[in-house]
Order: sequence, then structure tokens, then C-alpha cells
Amino acid sequence: MPATLEQLRRHALARSLFAPTTLKRAIHKLGFLQADPIRAPARAQDLTLRHRVRDYRAGDLERRYATLDIAEDFFVNYGFLPLAHQALMHPRAGTAPWSAARRRQAEAVLAFVRERGVVHPREVDAEFSHGRATNWFGGTSAASTQLLDAMHYRGLLRVARREAGIRLYAAHAHGNDRLDAAARRARIDALVDIVVHKYAPLPAPSLSGLIGRLLRGGAPQWRGELRPTVVRARQRLAHAQVDGVDWYWPATENLPRRHGPGADDSVRLLAPFDPVVWDRRRFELFWGWPYRFEAYVPAPARQLGYYALPLLWRDEVIGWGNLAVSATGTLDARFGYVAGRAPRDALFRRELEAELARLQRFIGA
Repeated sequence: MPATLEQLRRHALARSLFAPTTLKRAIHKLGFLQADPIRAPARAQDLTLRHRVRDYRAGDLERRYATLDIAEDFFVNYGFLPLAHQALMHPRAGTAPWSAARRRQAEAVLAFVRERGVVHPREVDAEFSHGRATNWFGGTSAASTQLLDAMHYRGLLRVARREAGIRLYAAHAHGNDRLDAAARRARIDALVDIVVHKYAPLPAPSLSGLIGRLLRGGAPQWRGELRPTVVRARQRLAHAQVDGVDWYWPATENLPRRHGPGADDSVRLLAPFDPVVWDRRRFELFWGWPYRFEAYVPAPARQLGYYALPLLWRDEVIGWGNLAVSATGTLDARFGYVAGRAPRDALFRRELEAELARLQRFIGA
């Protein structure tokens, strides 16, 4: 029988909100974890992991980073991923060439990092006094920090750990294997499979868009491979057309039965970059309303709030919550609902209270 939107939605929730496991296993199951520095009430990576890791507490990822066999890097966004996944993207040979002066700066910094072992950006700034430079969003930041970021992106450095959220760097070198055409396609397809595993089921425009992000940012040396990569992905993935939209997911997975058991009664507050809600196109197809991330929207223009967390009950996203820790250390939560009011259901109220209690333990409020 033809697939339905309900089956696709249930499949998306079941495969992404898997049973809580260990931190290392959760990151490997996700394949990639998007990072964001805003803390409202915790960073996005922590908010994502708390649903998928047993007894997770905000900051556990940063505290345990060095023991997890993972790396920070750019994939389709910036975040954390297993070392084996990172290796598929390197060496990044498609980046714009540096000027001779910039190359000399990088070589000097790399020698300094090798000598020290692990360095804080302020140590590099103090040693070289590179001054300040315009950053990507129009402000200014330490030129040394920007150079370290660029060296990290090119694979010359790795993030050894963080201190108070600041990246500390160590020297690194990726392999320089020459790939023939078949090996190159196999590596690209493996990267695409990581993307699909993270965000499926995906409408066709989202699949193409994510592959584009991967090949422009994660593996720019292969950006010219976009069109054949999309074609291969559509050929090997499972596919269904629902209401005129083509959907794709891993060929090894089956959609749930039409009349099988639905989601449990849990209430969950999801991060803005949680894989369940990340694709705004899919979000609107699944739940019939547009979720927007408004942290960078001027306050008078916000409709949902600075850092609105989508509110999932059973298999419906019925609203959003804005949470903050007050000066007294308590959790302040304010909610909005698509229907204009909260469900008049005692079970919902009980499950919402349970979710807020979990959040309080998670952030230590």
C-alpha cells in the first residue's frame, strides 16, 4: 500500500529518538552532532544528547570529549563526529589557496603548537600578536583565533579539548591517499549515508540541499560531484511519494505499519537543531506549522521567542517553550501552543511536569 505522511513521521521519531544509551554510542548512532554556543538553558549539543544518553548532564560532552574518539569539525554544519567519519572528509584539498604571507603565519603557528603540545588561542595571540580582523558576521575578533580556525578546518590542527567552552588545539595531520574515481565515489557516498542516517526520512529538496552543504563545506574538494552524487543517492535509497512529495530514507529500513502502536505519552522539549526538527521543510510537512529559530531575529520581530524549544507530545509538535535559569537557580519555563492553549488533558500536564523535572536535573537547577 502507498506510504502515508503519518508513517514517515512515526519513522522519523522512532529512528531518531532511540532508547537512551552511553554517550559514545549515542554519538556514533547519530553520526554527527551539531554544536551551537548559545546556552538557553543549555547548549544545543547537550540538549540533543539528553534525550539519547542515560543520566546525561549538561557539559558531559565537553568534560568527556578526550575519551570518546570523536572530533570537532565542519560536516553539514559545525559539530562533533566520530573520528572515522571525520577521516572521510580529509584532506580538504578544495579550499582557497593562502597567500605566501598567510602560509608563513600558519607554518610559524604550527611549529609553535608542535612545541607546546596543546595551546590556548590566547597563548598564540600573545606569542605572535597578529592583531584583530573582521570575522564572518561583520564584527572583529583576534586574528590569531581566526587563523587557528582556518588551520583546524584545513586539517593542520585538531581540537584537543575545551576549557570554559574555548577550543584548545594540538597539531594534526590527515592521510594523503590518492583516490581513483571509484574510491572517491565510495567515500562521497559513505558521507552522504551518514547525512541520510541522521536526518531521514527526507523530502527530495532537503536531501539535495544537505548533500550540497556536505560537498561545499565538509568536503569542498568534491563540490563538483554534486549532481552525480544526488543521482546515486536517489537510486540507492528507499523512496516513496506522498502527496506529491518524494521522500528518501536508508534502503535497509522499513516504514512502520499503518496501524501499529504510536509514540508513547512522553513530553519532550527539543533543541532547535535536534535532528527531529532540524529540517524546517520537513517540520512543516510533518506538523503543519513553521518553526523558526529566532535567536538572531530582532526582539520586536520574534513570534516564538529567543530560543524556543519545540514541544513534542506523543508524535505531534504542539508548541514551544522558552526556558531560562533564574537568578535564584530555579527553572523558569514559558510555553506557547499552536492551538492557542495547552491540551486539556491531565496526562499531558503530568508528562510536562516530568519533562521539566528532567531538565532541572540535567542543568543542575
